[in-house]
Amino acid sequence: MNKPIRRVSIFCLVLVLALMVRVNWVQGVQAEAWASNPHNDRNKYDRYAYPRGNIIVAGGQPITRSDFVNGYRYKYKRAWVDGPLWAPVTGYSSQAYTTSQLESLSDGILSGSDSRLFFRNTLDMLTGKEKQGGDVVTTLNAKAQKAAYDALGSKKGAAVAIDPRTGAILALVSTPSYDPGRFAGTGAEDEKAWNELNADPNKPMLNRALRETYPPGSTFKLVTAAAAFESGRYQNIEDVTDTPQRYVLPNTNVELKNASDDEPCANATLKVAMDYSCNTVFGKIGADLGGEKMRTQAERFGFNNPGINVPIRASESFFPSKSSADGTAMDSIGQHDTRATPLQMAMVAAAIANDGRLMAPYMVDEERASNLTTISKHSERQLSQAVSPATAQKLQQLMESVVQNGTGKKAQIDGLKVGGKTGTAQHGENNAGLPFAWFMSYAKAPDGRQVAVAVVVEDGSSERDQISGGGLAAPIAKALMKAALDR
Repeated sequence: MNKPIRRVSIFCLVLVLALMVRVNWVQGVQAEAWASNPHNDRNKYDRYAYPRGNIIVAGGQPITRSDFVNGYRYKYKRAWVDGPLWAPVTGYSSQAYTTSQLESLSDGILSGSDSRLFFRNTLDMLTGKEKQGGDVVTTLNAKAQKAAYDALGSKKGAAVAIDPRTGAILALVSTPSYDPGRFAGTGAEDEKAWNELNADPNKPMLNRALRETYPPGSTFKLVTAAAAFESGRYQNIEDVTDTPQRYVLPNTNVELKNASDDEPCANATLKVAMDYSCNTVFGKIGADLGGEKMRTQAERFGFNNPGINVPIRASESFFPSKSSADGTAMDSIGQHDTRATPLQMAMVAAAIANDGRLMAPYMVDEERASNLTTISKHSERQLSQAVSPATAQKLQQLMESVVQNGTGKKAQIDGLKVGGKTGTAQHGENNAGLPFAWFMSYAKAPDGRQVAVAVVVEDGSSERDQISGGGLAAPIAKALMKAALDR
């Protein structure tokens, strides 16, 4: 072989070797990166090449399905059973706009691409069976979800219900809502619906139950009462507080007002103060305890925790650590810088109802393959001991008195032991915005079943003096508790 041919042969051999190295590098080392690249459209096509698994509520009822469309690129399209009712739970799965919430977090199971389904997928391939995604079984109670959604109606707000004993989320509603089926495809109508929903000033795609924080108003007074008991400042609900007729915020000339000058808040017992929701009593208690003790107690209930995942990530509820004395007084009545999600206030109610044990909230009970084999099963866990059992009993007495004698009478339910707390939270510059109406509560049935609830209403259609937690939010909580406990 002459020298020029030898050189060409060597050069070709080097090229072949380089090609082999590159192919093995791409397929072996970079395969995962290329497969997960957001610009790899094959992922989108594969997601809808076969039936997607379902999201299922307690009792076995699927709230999603896959419709066969046999398009050029997509064979199936996601659809929902009563989309607006369940959108805050499922999120959306769109061929054009990807996925969100459970549809996103559980995409591996639902699409069948999760590595834990490898054996099942391989077996289906060998037997010629069509590939199919797995199912996600939630803790949601369809009856409770519908009751909360109907009770909120056209109001802007949210409602959450939790089983205090386990942390299982029984209902999670946000209104106004949206139908994820309107933009599940790739057509012009899908694009129009997507743009309209994102431009809507009422933010129907915002999950208010998990992703919006509000001043919790007077519902937070239960946290302040908990701090008062846990610190030893007060021992029982009949203890008389040291509250003047006129309470001026520390280091200011600003008088903290109650809802009415006629309320018996001066030197009131804790029970009377909670029944009448006395700002002066709980503002002074918070200021006397100090910001550090108040923050510590709030954190035991879940505040300042950025890691509350259900598995959808909840926004962090906030209690400040560096407020001045007057700020701490206002923080302690759920105003100033205190912020909470509806989920957070349901957690407070749940911990109180469960004798101080705060269970981690969750709404996915089980993941399973298409043949119903269990892939994963949720294990309940305690998040914290928010208060001692003795303090929890005192807080239950206060909440039950509010429903029987105070501002929460509209939440009474025959045959159930109900405790609650109303809240009317001011917000906006100089409190110019319409107040938020809150109600947090629990109900206990004779057979041991329990439910803890939080409801917030942003009702821009009511007159300012007509907005109250007892008037607007309590009836919604009542409907939700009755449905959750089959009343």
